[in-house]
Formats: sequence, C-alpha cells, structure tokens
Amino acid sequence: MSSTGDQQHYLDQLGTMIEEVSRRDPAFLAAWGELSQQAKKPGTISLKTKELMCVALSIAARCGYCIATHVHKAIDNGATRDEIMETGFVAVSMGGGPSLAYLAQVIEACDEFGAR
Repeated sequence: MSSTGDQQHYLDQLGTMIEEVSRRDPAFLAAWGELSQQAKKPGTISLKTKELMCVALSIAARCGYCIATHVHKAIDNGATRDEIMETGFVAVSMGGGPSLAYLAQVIEACDEFGAR
C-alpha cells in the first residue's frame, strides 16, 4: 500500500488544534496533558506496551486521529509492524467489522511512519 501522507496530516491537524486550545484555555490543555503523562509514566508496563494498548483502543473507538498518533508513538517506542498488526487483530476481536475497517488506516500509518 502506498502512503499518501494522510497520517501525517492527522498529526498536523492535531498540532493545530492543540495550539488553538492552548491559546483559549491553557489550564484545560494542561489538565489533559497531566492525565496523559500520568497514564504513561514509568511502571510495570513498558511505554511500548502502553502505546500498543492505545492503538487497540484507537481502533475500537474508530478514531483516525488517535490511530495516527498512537501508531507513530508505538513505532517510536520500538513496536514492530507485526506487533502493531497483532494489536489491531485483538481490537477487531472486540470491535468486530467496524474495527476491521480501521485496520486499513493502521496499515497506512505503519507504511507512512516506517514500521519494520
């Protein structure tokens, strides 16, 4: 599957949204950021595994922005294409056909962000 840059576009749009929210309500954004940091702080579960969990939840939630973000972060934390795809299969086992359709976006993100 050839990459069209759509996944990076999702990340760019999120960056624009974060800038806007930060200008309008920095405390709101800071609270969300703190929640995210707490969920991903060092612990028993590795950051790679936490990002793979986020990939699965992103697929189940059918959130394109989330898929792009968390596939990218999973790769940055050492996840392989096989690990990401297997994570997607688990998500589909819980989310059914609608989640299966979002594997197309996971594949595109793996291609675009260089999953090996």
